[in-house]
Amino acid sequence: MRNLAPAIAGLLWISAATVASAAVADAGENGFTLSDTLTLSVPPAKAFAAMVEVGKWWSSEHTYSGDATNLSLEPKANSCWCEKLPGTGGVRHMAVVFVMPGKTIRLEGGLGPLQAMGVAGSMEWKFEPADKGTKVEVRYAVGGYSRGGFKEIASGVDAVLHEQIERYKRYADTAKP
Repeated sequence: MRNLAPAIAGLLWISAATVASAAVADAGENGFTLSDTLTLSVPPAKAFAAMVEVGKWWSSEHTYSGDATNLSLEPKANSCWCEKLPGTGGVRHMAVVFVMPGKTIRLEGGLGPLQAMGVAGSMEWKFEPADKGTKVEVRYAVGGYSRGGFKEIASGVDAVLHEQIERYKRYADTAKP
């Protein structure tokens, strides 16, 4: 069985990151909200289809298995954004709670080290027609308890999520992560 320590350590670095980004909409003692907007050169249906192919654009560095091809996201309610681990292991990163194909997908859960913190998280991706493509809005709101509050961790989570969103944009526009 593969040693998961390096992958877990890679996920944990976000709690110590100090990268600032305009995508941190707010952060306080009890949570934070991240927001990102991008424009793609493809229609909404294709942008949505590319998003749910998460194993093709998410960075392997930010997985427990070390291989993003182990990620899956089935776009239907009560399914999950999951990751296969060696043997019979696995991770449910987020649960799918709302889907309007080509328009919106909403997920609940905590990514990376947030999962072990006992927080609640809601991530929403909205896809709207735009001039010659699609406007995609991504919002991730997290609330709960974290010793010392969420102001410091928010920028680290934002940095990792923003990196993934940039990879998604490249994949959706060019079919290359």
